[in-house]
Parts: sequence; structure tokens; C-alpha cells
Amino acid sequence: MNKTKYIWMDGKTKKWKDAKVHIITHTLHYGAGVFEGIRIYKTPDGPAIFRLQDHIKRLFFSANAIGMKVPYSQKEIIDETLKLVKKNKMKEGYIRHLIIYGYGKMGVNPVGAPVSVSISMWGWGSYLGEHDISVKTSKYIRIHPESTVTSAKIIGHYSNSILASLEATNAGYDEALFLDHKGNVAEGAAENVYIVKKGVIYTPPDYGILSGLTRDAIKHVAKDLGIKFVEKSLKLKDVYSADEVFFTGTAAEVTPISKVDDKKIGDGKNYPVAAELKKNFLNITKGKNAKYKKWLTYIK
Repeated sequence: MNKTKYIWMDGKTKKWKDAKVHIITHTLHYGAGVFEGIRIYKTPDGPAIFRLQDHIKRLFFSANAIGMKVPYSQKEIIDETLKLVKKNKMKEGYIRHLIIYGYGKMGVNPVGAPVSVSISMWGWGSYLGEHDISVKTSKYIRIHPESTVTSAKIIGHYSNSILASLEATNAGYDEALFLDHKGNVAEGAAENVYIVKKGVIYTPPDYGILSGLTRDAIKHVAKDLGIKFVEKSLKLKDVYSADEVFFTGTAAEVTPISKVDDKKIGDGKNYPVAAELKKNFLNITKGKNAKYKKWLTYIK
């Protein structure tokens, strides 16, 4: 991790080494916290944060989903983020917004526990690397949509992802793929998933998954490129027989998949649709597409 110098916590800027919480912090014990991951990119006009307002809007939606009363407004969090980027002299990398129930109360019900907000950032390349990856279908299913708010980025949800990711990497794969409770393809451990068949992009509907902001961006890119984009339920057989399979996410960006389980996808080395989507997506994030400048918040 390429750490920066400062972290913002509860209204104060602290040195990286001094940003700490008490061991009796509610979220550490019960997982009731929320977060966002956002990227900052180098552009010809200076560093720019991709879809900052949309990410912060979702951060507050997630907090509300678990009853958190955030002691700051969305505008205040956005303003503090911009100040911290400048203070850290960040040119590109990753920003993590975290809201937790803090020290002061134990027991599953968090009512009465203080709400703590922090902003961290560090240098981080593509989460899954710059190459194609192999994926294993997990024996664990994606969290049932009626057991939680799956559209919220709740910390506790990621124990599900951790189990699947460990299973996949222990078996020699790079990442995991979830099915849902109906046996349909859902998403990766921390990514949205797509297949390409005869030039058409298919992705699972957003029921029961975390419908990512990169997913939304890819939908726009596909439209601009004249590529049909369809949301529909997919089975593993659809994945195995696809011409291409790829993941997207804030951390993963656009990552092609060469193998799912023991099945080679397409020829296992060429991904023309994913490559074109990635090129155009990165052009947007790096300020090279005027149509989507509205998605960039420049550091001034």
C-alpha cells in the first residue's frame, strides 16, 4: 500500500499513523458500517475524482440503510475530500470513505453508539492487475436479497466475499464468481460481471447485487459505441459458452476473464469488446471525453 501522509477523521486531519480507533468499537465486533471506494485519476487538466457526488450519495444511502445518522452533510464530506486530496498532494489513486459505529456501546443493536466518519487515500493500481484473470464459481451463494439491503455497501456483507475469494485463490484462481439463491449468475466477490455473445453485452439485473457506478458507466459507454447492452438472468452455461466474460468495478475498472472454473472463455486471449470498453472508460476517467466531464471533480 502506497500510503499518504494524512487521514481525515471526525472533523480533524491526522497523520496516517495516528488515525486509530478503540478495540471496543461497535463495527469491529458486529460489522455494521458502510464505505465507498473512489478513484482519482491524472488528467490533462490535473487530478480528477471520478463520480465523487454519486459515490457520496450512495455512501449516505448505505448509512441510512443501517440506521446511521451521519453527523455531516454530503456537501461537507465532498468538501473535506477535496481538501484532503490537496493536502496529500494526491495525483492518482484510491479514496476510501468509511462510516462506522464507534466506541461507547456493545450489543448487536447499535442505537446509542457514536457514528464516526473518516476519509483515507492511498496509491493503488488496478485491483485485479492489468492482465486477464481466471475465476472460480464459489460454493457460497451471494447474500440473499431478502436477508439484507444488498444495494448498500455494508461492511458486514464482505465476509461473504472474503469466503468466496479465499476459496478461489486457495484453488489457484484469481477471483470468485457468485451465483444467487436461484442459481443465476450474480456478481464477483467485489465486481459486477458481464458476458459478450455475438456482439451483445449481457449482465445480471440489479436485483440482489451491488449495482456499481462503473456498471452504470459501462452501460453509457456501450451505448456510445453502438453495442447492445441487455440486463437479463444468466446461468453458468451462458458464461461458459460466451465469447467474452469480464468484470467491472471501481477498483477492478474493466478486467477480462480468460477462464471460468475449468472452461476457457472464447480463445482465452482475445477480448475485443472488453478492450474497447476499457479504452473508452479510461478515456472518460482521464478527462479525454468531453461528454462525460460532468463525472469528474477536478482538484483546484
